[in-house]
Amino acid sequence: MIDNAAHRRADFGVVDPHLDHAPDLERDLAALRDDGFVVIERLLPDASVEALRAALEPHLAADPSGRNNFEGYRTQRVYSLAGKGKLFADLAEHPRILSICDALLLPNYLLTASQAICIHPGETQQPFHTDDTFYTIPRPRPPVSISTIWAIDAFTADNGATQIIGGSHRWDDAELGELLTAADFVTAARDERQPRPAPPLPERWRASLRDVCMPAGSVIVFLGTLVHRGGENRATAPRLAISNQYCQPWARPQENFFLSLRGADVALLSERVQQLLGYSIHPPFMGHANGRHPLRALDGDNEDGNERMR
Repeated sequence: MIDNAAHRRADFGVVDPHLDHAPDLERDLAALRDDGFVVIERLLPDASVEALRAALEPHLAADPSGRNNFEGYRTQRVYSLAGKGKLFADLAEHPRILSICDALLLPNYLLTASQAICIHPGETQQPFHTDDTFYTIPRPRPPVSISTIWAIDAFTADNGATQIIGGSHRWDDAELGELLTAADFVTAARDERQPRPAPPLPERWRASLRDVCMPAGSVIVFLGTLVHRGGENRATAPRLAISNQYCQPWARPQENFFLSLRGADVALLSERVQQLLGYSIHPPFMGHANGRHPLRALDGDNEDGNERMR
């Protein structure tokens, strides 16, 4: 329940010079083009970080632990986060992040996943993966999605910092396939949910592996084609983060927000977040509900399937 009441997919580096954030955006896009990721340090002030942490406490208290090795048996995940509080919704439409998405995705792009991730001590390395691997379009290719991971706790090499392989966004399917075979998405019986170590990384990729160490309030933005994983937590305290991911308007989102979030709660969100959650139309009529704009459903006005979409 909620806590409170003309573009195209641009080439990398195509930025409107009249935008206030144009210099930052140019740097962001250049890093994404070259490395597949960019780290923006201290984008959130300390007060915002602490407010997000406090807002997450009741959700984490329910102990939503992982059910398979991919989620992580000592990792807590809170899904559909953008619809569970105004602070989370505001983060999903952070202007610096949306400026990147505006440049790389088509208009009407969607939020494909929104979750908190809390890696506890004793968690092992997550299997390597890419965030848009389920879109079976031959690689190398442009990304179908853009991912963000916000550091609520500082990320260190010991507490489970995200690990990335720089340049892997350019890999083809054959090279990528060698890493993805270790991913296990099968729900395990409760008495079998024990962390297990990841297989060793092949020697040729070790030089490109990087721990994304960053202070609290920072964010890593990366292409959905970049190989990455959650790191091993060898520290004595959990590592908390928030991840929002955005996808092309024609791609099926990972999370079904229409079922996971109540319409009454979505109705209280900003128009931009409503659009990100799928209450929008991608021309000419992708996303309609009974032939009408899906926002009508939030008003309880969704009966006449013959009326034209507004």
